[in-house]
Amino acid sequence: MENLWLIGSIWIAIALAASMISIRLGVSVALVEITLGAAVGNLWPIPSTEWTDFLAKFGAVLLTFLAGAEIDHASLRADLKASLLIGLIAFLAPFLGVWALAFWGLHWNTSEALIAGIALSTTSVAVVYAVLLENGLNRTRLGKLILAACFINDLGTVLALGAGFAAFGLRMLVFAAATLICLYHLPGWTSLILEKVGRARVSEPEAKFLLLVLFALGGLAAAANSEAVLPAYLVGLVTAEVLRSEDKLIARLRSIAFGVLTPFYFIKAGLLISAPALLPAAGLVALFLGAKLLTKFVGVWPAARACGFPLRERNYTTLLMSTGLTFGTISALFGLEAGIISQSQYSVLVTVVVLSAVAPTLIAERFFRPGEEPESAQPAEPEMAAGSV
Repeated sequence: MENLWLIGSIWIAIALAASMISIRLGVSVALVEITLGAAVGNLWPIPSTEWTDFLAKFGAVLLTFLAGAEIDHASLRADLKASLLIGLIAFLAPFLGVWALAFWGLHWNTSEALIAGIALSTTSVAVVYAVLLENGLNRTRLGKLILAACFINDLGTVLALGAGFAAFGLRMLVFAAATLICLYHLPGWTSLILEKVGRARVSEPEAKFLLLVLFALGGLAAAANSEAVLPAYLVGLVTAEVLRSEDKLIARLRSIAFGVLTPFYFIKAGLLISAPALLPAAGLVALFLGAKLLTKFVGVWPAARACGFPLRERNYTTLLMSTGLTFGTISALFGLEAGIISQSQYSVLVTVVVLSAVAPTLIAERFFRPGEEPESAQPAEPEMAAGSV
C-alpha cells in the first residue's frame, strides 16, 4: 500500500524548494515549479497518485477562477476593443500558422494538424495570472487587459476544439444550460450569501459556497467529457464586481491556491516533459516551439502597437500572450485519448506547450517587466486605442 504521507511530503518539499529558489532568483515560482518538476521527474520519477492529480486539476480550476475575479468590469468595457483584438489575433495567428506547418510542412493529416494548431494556439491564464500577481500588475490596467485578452484567446481555443471534435450530446446540453443559468444568477446568490452570513466568519461559508459552485460545474463538465477549468474563469468574471470589496476573502482563496494547490499543478506540468521521449524529437519540438512563438509575435506585437502600448509593455504583453499550459495540454490529451494523434505526437506537443510556459515568461520577467509607476504599466487612453484599432 502506498504511503500517501511520504508521497505528499515529496511534492511539498519540491514546492518549498521552488519557493526558496524563486525568491533567490527573483523569478515567478510557477516557472521554478515547472522546471523542478521536469528535472526531478527525469532524474528520479516522482510518485503520482489519483489524489495528486486531483489536487493539480483543482489548483488549475481555482487559479483560473481567481484570474477571472481580478477583472474589473469597467476596465474591461473601457479596453474591450483592445482585449478582443489582441486575444483574437493571439489565437488565430498560431492556430493557422501551426496548422499550416503540421499539414503542409510535416504532412500530418487534417485532424492531427488541427489538434496541433489548437494545442499551440493557447495562452495560459494560470501562468499569466500567477506572474502578474507576484509582480503586483494584476490590479493595473495593463494586467487586467492582458487577463481579458487571455480569456478571449482561450475561448477561441475551446470553441475550435468543440467545433472540430466535440460530441454535442444531451450531457453537453445539460452542462451548457446549467452553466448559463448559474452564471446569470451567481452575482445575486453571492451577494445574498455575503449579506446573510456576514464576513470573515471562522467557518468561511462564503468561500465554501464559491467552491461548491466550482465543484458542481466542474462535475457537470467532466460528465459531458469537457474540462472543469472551462466554467471557472466565467464564474470568476461574473462574480468579480461582487467580490471586488472582499479583499480578505480573495486573499484567503489565494493562500489556499498558492500555498497548497497550484504547486501540484505546476509540478505536474513539469512531469509531462520526458527527456528520453524528447531527445529523438528535439528538432520537431524546436520547430513547433519556434512556430508558436514566431506566430504569436507576428500577430500580437503589431496589435499591441495599434492599441497604443509603449515598447516595453508591448514586448511584455507579447511574451506573456505566448505562454501556454492548461488548455494546450487539455487539447493534446484530448487528441491522444480520442485516437487522433499518436503517443509520439502527443509527447512533442505537450513538451512544446510546457516549454512555452517557461521560455517566454522568463524572458518577459528578466528583460521587459514594466516598472512600478502606474503610467509605465498602462496602454494608451481607451479613445486612442480604439481609434488606432
